[in-house]
Amino acid sequence: MIVSNLQARILIVDDDEDDYLITSDLIRSIPSSGFIINWCYSYKDALELMKSRTNDIYFIDYRLGAKTGLDLLKEAIAAGCEEPVILLTGKGNHTVDMEAMRVGAMDYLVKGELNEEKLERSIRYALERSASVKALRANERKYRNMFERSKDMVFTADQEGCFNDVNNATTDLLGYTKEELLQICVYDLFIQKRDEERFRYLFNERQEVNDLEVEIRTKQGDHRICIISASLESGNANKGYMQGIVHDITNLKKAEKATLQIEKLAATGRLVRTLAHEVRNPLNNINLSVEHLREETANNENGSTYLEIIQRNSNRIGALITELLNSSRPAEMKMESHVLQSIMDESILEAIDRLTLQRIKLEIKYPDTPVMVSVDKEKLKLAFSNILINATEAINHKQGRISVVINYSPDPSIVISDNGCGISEENISRLFEPYFTSKRNGMGLGLASTLNIIQSNKGAIDVKSTLNEGTSFIITFPKNHDLTEQ
Repeated sequence: MIVSNLQARILIVDDDEDDYLITSDLIRSIPSSGFIINWCYSYKDALELMKSRTNDIYFIDYRLGAKTGLDLLKEAIAAGCEEPVILLTGKGNHTVDMEAMRVGAMDYLVKGELNEEKLERSIRYALERSASVKALRANERKYRNMFERSKDMVFTADQEGCFNDVNNATTDLLGYTKEELLQICVYDLFIQKRDEERFRYLFNERQEVNDLEVEIRTKQGDHRICIISASLESGNANKGYMQGIVHDITNLKKAEKATLQIEKLAATGRLVRTLAHEVRNPLNNINLSVEHLREETANNENGSTYLEIIQRNSNRIGALITELLNSSRPAEMKMESHVLQSIMDESILEAIDRLTLQRIKLEIKYPDTPVMVSVDKEKLKLAFSNILINATEAINHKQGRISVVINYSPDPSIVISDNGCGISEENISRLFEPYFTSKRNGMGLGLASTLNIIQSNKGAIDVKSTLNEGTSFIITFPKNHDLTEQ
């Protein structure tokens, strides 16, 4: 005896009313069940009802006039119907049976073989399986949503590292379209060979990579510092695949670098002020003594010459101390709104003689819209001039080229590039340190002063260089919101 507690809203789609009555009577005769049964004989009306998803289960006759129950099933599923469908037919047909299962029917029943037990079993199975499928789809949507909405780059790839699936953050970070990424591998993104080798070793030997810091290249050629984690997971038929997540820490690294530079400048400033105090005291005594000796040796021509030499060099030491103090203390800023293009033009004008004498080609690319920044114009001109002078001195061949590019978005920035000798990776890390220089007669204060000025103007400076190819200085400023809102 059948014992059932099934409850559902059932729609029978059949263009033969007698067949509908027979089927509905059999369903209602299932013991202890609570079914609400509706009938629809029109293909078009049935499709609209299935789209509305107001029923829990559908019985669809295979023959529906010009079209079939399989056609209705395909259209309904394409429209988003997730409720279970049981296909009914007048006689058994293995081909139709297999096609119904392939398309998405939960069961396939022959009308002449229907009875209470068979219907009860079919309905129960269809509802239980439908509930499981809906739960799986809900979980899939939840995790797919997490995958797509993640701010970090999340991806899956085969065991060789070729991408299978990526989220939106991946395309945003790397600049590739999803289709382009599916044609390349994770290993193609690494800039440093040692990063790639380390990742391959950890993944192949340990099947897991945890928080490996690497440098990757975007489609536009930008370098991004990232933390990458990946693991080997089991997929269908126990075939392994790579699952990974990449967190971009470029801005964090820049902030750390800027903080370190500020700390270095502050420490250097304290040292310079202490030395200046200790040197100026005996220097003042030397100058006073020179004044007294000048009076006593007024008629001695040789003695006067020596005193002038002492005086001249004392003044030079005093000037050097002043320069050291100026390079280490925060610059006093007179902040006003200016057009960045105009500031750069005036800086180029001051360096144009050097460029002309060395026959260096100057390339300029400005946006049509004025780029407004709130800065100390005179101080900033000095910083730009220092960079331009350094660029000219780095070029030691006859095909010299310096380019100046100003950008408005995402933040006002200026990029000064040369095709000179380049800077080694070791020296880049020390580039803005006071007194560090690779020039024969340099003091190492020019770029230290430049950094001080840029930071005092609330800007940031970054350097990219390749030996024997050239160097780029990228200076970025915060947007002048007062002006952009006008």
